[in-house]
Amino acid sequence: MPDSDLVRFELREGISIITLNRPDALNALSRDLLEELGAILDNVRIEDAIKAVIITGAGERAFSAGADIQYLSRATPMEIRDLAQIAVEVTRKIENLGKVVVAAINGYALGGGLEIAEACMLRVAVPSARFGHPEVKVGAVSGWGGTTRLPRLIGKGRAAELLLTGKHIGADEALQIGLVNKVVETEFLMEECKALVGQILENSPLAVRLTWESLHKGLNMTLEESTLLGADYFGLIATTEDFKEGTGAFIEKRKPGFKGK
Repeated sequence: MPDSDLVRFELREGISIITLNRPDALNALSRDLLEELGAILDNVRIEDAIKAVIITGAGERAFSAGADIQYLSRATPMEIRDLAQIAVEVTRKIENLGKVVVAAINGYALGGGLEIAEACMLRVAVPSARFGHPEVKVGAVSGWGGTTRLPRLIGKGRAAELLLTGKHIGADEALQIGLVNKVVETEFLMEECKALVGQILENSPLAVRLTWESLHKGLNMTLEESTLLGADYFGLIATTEDFKEGTGAFIEKRKPGFKGK
């Protein structure tokens, strides 16, 4: 799977590393970059050799500073709407990839950049990372999923504060409010992301996938609907070889050998 000028792709031991590659522009999200990212995600989805994805930004300053303001300032309303629809589709692809996806946040994660990270399963950041939804400061709205995903991650009140003030917060506060899962020193960022992915991949891939789906889909359901979905998935997973292997290994006090079947 070749990479491009705007999005780099690497595959190491079943983990793909996708790097947003516009460091001179703080990895701002242009239409071309989003389209290339979407195409890579399409290929990742169908490639069985890829078990997990880590998304990060090129350089030492930014994961992504968000939408390309230079483009927005000259684009027509319809062009901006098209860009937003492409971005929303990319975040959906991340969220529904069927594989573990972790954001390695190496600097600024603002606006659309933060929305990319919010679509990932988990987020790991460096101490110097900064987070925010500054759209209101330029007369815009967080229109790539931030108004939907952020309150689901950190609660309505905290999300309202960030979205309505447009302020930035640091990594420690992001950790405190649940926006990120871990904060690690810069030199250990990728190592920690891989370790986190490794912990997840030790489990049954089918169980991981259905757990994520029930969590993600359940947030859009009533409590009763969500619990019934979990029960359905519990019954579904019981039909798999992994379930038999996992329960058997527990009884026999040995490490299970999951095959994703």
